[in-house]
Amino acid sequence: MSDRSSTLEVLRGNDFRWFFLSRSVNIVGSMMTPVTIAFAVLHIDNSSESLGIVLAAQMSASVLCLLFGGVIADRLPRRAVMQACYLAMAVIQLTMALSLQQEWATVGSMIVLAALSGGVSAFSMPAQQGLIPQLVPKHQLQQADSLMSFVRNGATFIGPILGTTLVVTTGSALALAIDGVTFLAAAAMLMNVALPTAKRGIRTSIIVELRDGWSEFTSRTWLWVIVAAFGVLNAIHIGAWVVVGPVVAKNDAALGIRGWGLVVGAEAVGMLVMSMILLRWKLRHPLRAGMLGMSCFAIPLLMLGIRPATLPMMAVAFVSGMGTQVFSTGWTVAMMERIPTEVLSRVSSYDMLGSFVAIPIGSLTFGWLASTIDVGTLLVAAGCLYVAIVAITLLVPSIRGLGRVAGDEPTVVKVA
Repeated sequence: MSDRSSTLEVLRGNDFRWFFLSRSVNIVGSMMTPVTIAFAVLHIDNSSESLGIVLAAQMSASVLCLLFGGVIADRLPRRAVMQACYLAMAVIQLTMALSLQQEWATVGSMIVLAALSGGVSAFSMPAQQGLIPQLVPKHQLQQADSLMSFVRNGATFIGPILGTTLVVTTGSALALAIDGVTFLAAAAMLMNVALPTAKRGIRTSIIVELRDGWSEFTSRTWLWVIVAAFGVLNAIHIGAWVVVGPVVAKNDAALGIRGWGLVVGAEAVGMLVMSMILLRWKLRHPLRAGMLGMSCFAIPLLMLGIRPATLPMMAVAFVSGMGTQVFSTGWTVAMMERIPTEVLSRVSSYDMLGSFVAIPIGSLTFGWLASTIDVGTLLVAAGCLYVAIVAITLLVPSIRGLGRVAGDEPTVVKVA
């Protein structure tokens, strides 16, 4: 159903508009860095093992700090938390750029800087998740998330292209320096964001606040069931699609490396298109629609295992990308509408932890399985398991029946 409000109505609010500009500038810069850091590490030491250690250090630091990041984002003004994180990231990225430009960077220094950036991101992500409901009324939450998704998906598509272009023409240092400058610009733009006046609650220990967040998390069946399901779904996605997929593409003449790039690009375009559609199409049952959308991913997974070919794979990957975006928006809106704002960052950190833990598990498990059993059989089994988990999740009444929450005013937090 089309939303009667103007597509860009949410941008009329001064606070969200500045937040949107800040995040947009930051996202465009940040989407260049994964490929930039990868080539920077390979320039220092042309070893996949070294690159793996750097990436593992970044993800491990993020996982270790995530729950504490949620507590801090609920305790302190979220704008201030994000600004501090942006300034810290600017220092990290500019230091990394300088070390590469001056040629004193080592694998060891890259590991330390990557770990620091992972730790900082663990504080900024929960703060960002909790900030949006403070800036827009509830009936605009879907539109706000769709706008953010549109920029993120567009940057996901364009960022690696810009990053590799800069690496080829000028080296990794400039790309990282640009990212550092975008963090500074983003922090400055957040100065224009004003939050509602909040009453300070009674301070308790971090452990108590973590326990309170866990209680909020486990008290909602729809919430913990989906996070538990995605602990497996994300492991399948990372392992089967990200790890095994390129292996199949490289050894299959009908697909090939170039074809795989087109398939992955089609998936990103599908997400981009759906984020535009969701600016006007209101999700009445966000979790039901989202899980049905996620089921679409099983189709390219099964096709990859049975008979991969570029054009058919591009078509189903495009549809899968659209379905993934439906879930992403539906899930974000459901959390922002249903979770009290004063605990939203902590609850979000538990959600993110469940997602991040699955990444190394899926990578290691599928990497091992692909070397021990037939890859086609593995992918078909993974696709069938994926559909089964989605179907079981949809059997939960609170997931199927969860609707939208009416309301017009931003939620005021209880803890500044």
